[in-house]
Amino acid sequence: VSEGYKEITHLSVYVRFPLEGRDRESLLVWTTTPWTLTANVAAAVHPDLTYVRVRQNDEVLILAEEAARHALRGPYEVLQYLKGSDLIGLQYRGPYDHLPVNAQVEHRVIPWEAVDPSEGTGIVHIAPGCGREDYQLSKEHALAVIAPLTEDGYYVDGFDWLTGQHVHTVADPIARDLETRGLLYRREPYTHRYPTCWRCGTELVFRLVDEWFIAVDPWREKVMEAARQVRWIPEFGLERELDWLRNMDDWMISKKRYWGLALPIWQCAECGWFDVIGSEQELRERAIAGWEEFEGHTPHRPWIDAVKIRCERCGAVASRIPDVGNPWLDAGIVPFSTLRYRHDRDFWQEWFPVDFITESFPGQFRNWFYSLLAQSTVLTGQAPMKTCLGFALLRDEKGEEMHKSKGNAIWFDEAAERAGVDVMRWLYLKHNPAQNLNFGWRLLDEVRRTFLLPLWNSYAFFANYARLDGFVPSQHDVPLEERTLLDRWILARLQQVIMTVRDRIQDYDSMNAARTLQEFVVDDLSSWYIRRNRRRFWKTESDRDKAAAYLTLYEVLVTLAKLLAPFIPFTTELMYQNLVRRVDPQAPESVHLTDYPEADPAKADLQLIQDMNWLLRAVELGRAARNKAGVKVRQPLARAVVAVREPAARRALERLLDQFMDELNVKTVEFAERPEDYLTYRVKPNLPVLGPRLGAKLPAFQRVLTELEQNQLARRLRAGNHVVLVVDGEELEFGPDDFLVEALDRPGFAAFEDRDLLVAVDLEITPELRLEGLARDFVRGVQEARKNAGFEIDDTIVVVYRASGDMAAAVERFADYIAHETLAVELRPGDPEREDGHLEEMKVGRERFVVALRRVGRLAEARR
Repeated sequence: VSEGYKEITHLSVYVRFPLEGRDRESLLVWTTTPWTLTANVAAAVHPDLTYVRVRQNDEVLILAEEAARHALRGPYEVLQYLKGSDLIGLQYRGPYDHLPVNAQVEHRVIPWEAVDPSEGTGIVHIAPGCGREDYQLSKEHALAVIAPLTEDGYYVDGFDWLTGQHVHTVADPIARDLETRGLLYRREPYTHRYPTCWRCGTELVFRLVDEWFIAVDPWREKVMEAARQVRWIPEFGLERELDWLRNMDDWMISKKRYWGLALPIWQCAECGWFDVIGSEQELRERAIAGWEEFEGHTPHRPWIDAVKIRCERCGAVASRIPDVGNPWLDAGIVPFSTLRYRHDRDFWQEWFPVDFITESFPGQFRNWFYSLLAQSTVLTGQAPMKTCLGFALLRDEKGEEMHKSKGNAIWFDEAAERAGVDVMRWLYLKHNPAQNLNFGWRLLDEVRRTFLLPLWNSYAFFANYARLDGFVPSQHDVPLEERTLLDRWILARLQQVIMTVRDRIQDYDSMNAARTLQEFVVDDLSSWYIRRNRRRFWKTESDRDKAAAYLTLYEVLVTLAKLLAPFIPFTTELMYQNLVRRVDPQAPESVHLTDYPEADPAKADLQLIQDMNWLLRAVELGRAARNKAGVKVRQPLARAVVAVREPAARRALERLLDQFMDELNVKTVEFAERPEDYLTYRVKPNLPVLGPRLGAKLPAFQRVLTELEQNQLARRLRAGNHVVLVVDGEELEFGPDDFLVEALDRPGFAAFEDRDLLVAVDLEITPELRLEGLARDFVRGVQEARKNAGFEIDDTIVVVYRASGDMAAAVERFADYIAHETLAVELRPGDPEREDGHLEEMKVGRERFVVALRRVGRLAEARR
């Protein structure tokens, strides 16, 4: 409801309303909209507030006691204290009584408990033709109503010199006019939140017009009960809808527009009688003119306006009112107008109520959601939908509203062309719908980088190597039990993902469905399975292990294309066409015509998934230990030590030991019983936090701390637990932020621990290990040079290098390994600068080397 409000500075005025029958005594009134003074009919006071009569110079002013200090200027004398109720009924002369429109208006003081003395004077001027609350007061107190403005914001006839003036231009002239006539006490600028047009930013004003309403009270409770039948996503949607229903006024259903839903209300201009027509058949029967002109057209203007009926009160001709329906009235009958409710009730009942609707919720609780509920409740006694998903607003990258005038709007066509619609869809679908979504190029690039590219690269990896090997899935069959543990694990994880995604989609939870898919693609498939299996695809010989790798990755990618099809339809269609239709023309023509995947229980190996989870945790700890010591993963180490308390964890790591050793790049693994043999802790007080809190008790606290077993305490704190310690006879509770925990590695090792698992690496690097590490650095350098040279992944090359010292020794020692990893058919020392081909100089630590690469063939030739 607050959309379009801005901080705006207006001219505010303090104005005297002279009291009838009292000499030089006035009510002091304040307003931020001087234009409304022309339509003033009353002044409101809070009946329970204390007011004062004050003498200032030669006049007496009345205002709230609390307001006197900030409203008055200069010294004053309090003559009398009185309650607001004592002022009710006093009559005064309005500031514009001399205008023709005010000729018959009697101005008086009325009670209003909403009066606030913290701003202004505690006396509010009331103009029912210029404000919602004012108009409501006019109905309660039988006040006159003066509507001063045309629909374009100009003063109507009867306002003397103001007639024809625009409302946005009269504040200063009105203030000068009041000053000339001795009614202006003072003026000052005032900044407040004020409504503006959401589209163009123009300031809005309130204007009284005649509209048509539907009374809400007769069916308010029934609509609230219908709202409770709906499942609201997010859950707070129900309370927001109920809050609107509890507090909404009668429903305004008309609009002063030409096109729209023609309200079926015919009114007699002679006597005011009106009737609501219930159907075209009824209108045909009651029409006395215009039916032929209307027949054959939709019930819209101008055709419907030609039809006339007879006034049942006075017999005159009644015409349709010129108003059209509020657009939300039209939108609310969708469950009936689109489902043949009037013409085929059986068909309508097949589809009603609908399973699901969705719209942006900030405004729809009072618009579409309400209109749907209200009209359906009246017609059927129930809600028209089973589930309502509301989502928040789209903002720019800074969280600000998008507007063309602000220059921060991004048009759909521009975003679709520049970022791609699948990127946009993924951004929307993985976002929490209860929160506003910031939209911009940086966020779209992040979506592409963090999900679409890993997915596409995984697909491209398979496609490139399958093309090189001429792999056709139907020509191979490797039973699941003969495949590697990694193959069986990724297929087991895929079954988990299928079950989760299906469950989340059926629950209208696109966010967690999308996040599950992204986690699988990025963490499980791209970063683990494909990376750990690259060599199975690289090798030139074709065997059952390579076929198993192809079959496994093919199944994963095809299943992903189907799972992701509702989310990113264009990317998955391209994947499906290349993966499936290219090798099987008889397959369904599109991924969107295939069945949605169902989990295969035979592949859902939960034990293997649990074992791999232990491995992944151990690998993460081992990498953290290496990183802590500043030893890169390419540098082999002699051993790692794993301390684990869970027997199941040890069995898992022993089962997957080769993966652990290869991933962590260690030669051996030892299991230990005592993690404290490799990592101990020292716990210290966080003095900036505890000093002010403990004061004189700090020394006693430090003594208690030194007596505690440090490793146990540290592990409790690192797990986020609080501890209770007795300090000077008093039990005190402390949290993790009250301590500083220092980890102490065993000399010669680097270790990292997470709850019940510790991994330590032996930091001793022998000469042989150092050479192997340099050889791996050399491989990385050649691979970078291949990429920079623009070689294809299957190009075979000749490498001529110049190196010295340990690097030369490393290349010579591990020449076969280097040649295999870089697809080098020849690797020899020489003078790279004299060679044809791509030349690069590289540095690793203190070692420098130069390589020249020349393309000589394709791996496919070697495979043939």
